[in-house]
Amino acid sequence: MKLRSAGDSAQGLSSAARSEFLSAPDPRRIVVYTADLSSHAVARGIAEIDDALPGLEWLVVVHAPKKPLPVLLRNQRLNLKRNGWRWIPYQFNDALQRLRSPGSPRRHRSSIAAALSARPNVRVEHVADIHAESTLARVRAFGADLGLSLAAPILRRSLFALPRLGTLNLHKGRLPDYRGMPPAFWELWNDEASVGCSVHWVDDKLDTGAVVARTDVPRATYATLRGLQLRLDEVGIELMGSAVAAVLDGRATAELQPAGSGRTYRKPTLQQAAALAGKLDRLQPAAGTAVQRYAKDRALGLGFQFARRAAPRLAAPRITVLLYHRVSDDARDNLTVGVEQFDRQMRLVAEHCDVLSIEEVLATETVRRSKRPVVAITFDDGYRDNFLHAAPILRRHDLPAAFFVSTGIIDRRDRFPHDIARGNAAIPLLGWDDLRAMRRWGYTIGSHTANHIDCASEPEDRVRAELAESRDRLRAELGVTEPIFAYPYGGREHMTPQRLELVREAGYVGCLAAYGGTNIGRVDRYNVLRRGIQWAFSDNAFLFECLGLR
Repeated sequence: MKLRSAGDSAQGLSSAARSEFLSAPDPRRIVVYTADLSSHAVARGIAEIDDALPGLEWLVVVHAPKKPLPVLLRNQRLNLKRNGWRWIPYQFNDALQRLRSPGSPRRHRSSIAAALSARPNVRVEHVADIHAESTLARVRAFGADLGLSLAAPILRRSLFALPRLGTLNLHKGRLPDYRGMPPAFWELWNDEASVGCSVHWVDDKLDTGAVVARTDVPRATYATLRGLQLRLDEVGIELMGSAVAAVLDGRATAELQPAGSGRTYRKPTLQQAAALAGKLDRLQPAAGTAVQRYAKDRALGLGFQFARRAAPRLAAPRITVLLYHRVSDDARDNLTVGVEQFDRQMRLVAEHCDVLSIEEVLATETVRRSKRPVVAITFDDGYRDNFLHAAPILRRHDLPAAFFVSTGIIDRRDRFPHDIARGNAAIPLLGWDDLRAMRRWGYTIGSHTANHIDCASEPEDRVRAELAESRDRLRAELGVTEPIFAYPYGGREHMTPQRLELVREAGYVGCLAAYGGTNIGRVDRYNVLRRGIQWAFSDNAFLFECLGLR
């Protein structure tokens, strides 16, 4: 480990420790300190390091104190004093939310942690006090080479100095300017153009240790706090993985933070949180007046509650296939939903719907009656935000999805015809490495032609060539043996019976449209109907769309 400033730090980075570690035989041992292994980002972060670096052994120490009633009451008094009257409705809404969705997101998070705990090289121990002597003894006995602090309480030297190389902390903020918590909040409060993410060595003060890795995340035009936090989760997983690999290989350097620099922030009050939320809301475009939006949203919410109970008895069974294009805070148009918005929609789908893969949809001849809306999730075109934003959120909620890409355009990193027609600047597109990763994660990758052509108006020879080129590229790059096709533009006028026969002849096992509608009673595998989703949908409007009643 090299420091960019002279001298060794007091963080387990001496030359002797480095030599001892680098000459030590495998397996290498990592201890993780955390207070929330149920967190998707924490559990997945550990799993991805373990997948990338074979031969590791893990001890995960979960700080899980049992708070007696007097402590809970004292905390309530302190929060009431700090936050004022806002604390009462905040607690009420929190309790109401738990009653409305009793544990479904929590159950999913637990399944991620359970899968991690089931790995033979991972030992998870829950402790009432992470600094108790019994805990210290367990960590000493484990003989850790490296420690990781992931969503952990503030660690004391007696614990963080036990691993031979010291302990790395993942801090979702730019150091030294933004120490403390929470991620992205104070950067947005201060109107920063980007938010930071850092990995640093733990020392005796809060977030002041030497920085091993850092990166910035640009703030998009319509960025929200939750949207940036979701992105920081993904960036943090990648950044910590890179830092751990560099440390274990002896390649890492560390930059000492300037003495007396930076500022430490604390958790905002509810009043500050409300002020920032209002400030960010005013940056968002509005679909109609506030009164119109409220009235429409309430009507759709009541309509969904009534229809989801009545539809299983009164309406024919159906499958609603949702169609997305982009998940991004760079734009608000009819091809885009916001990052936070997509996360909310996927949470609603997971809680209220039965979700099918596109293969399951194509295999359905007669749609069975269900007590819950039955949906599938698809994407068209091949924008890179599908990899950066959509796929991680889908993984977070454990939902299947299919992505239909124009293979020639993403090969050339070109622009889509509809973006050129709108005068849009170049929008980053998926690459084959992105698609290979998405395929490994279990997502379906299908064809959207090679060059996003109108299959009905182009000459037959070109359509035939486009279908073959895209099919062969998917097979060569991703090993797709039963390709599915979603035709560009997707209107009734963009596909003909003769061109549909070309799709069948080319070996595609299904064909998806995009002119609206719901698959009622049965599924025509060569005319799967889809409903487009975009930013102007409120949560209630989205849920109503999932019913497929209009």
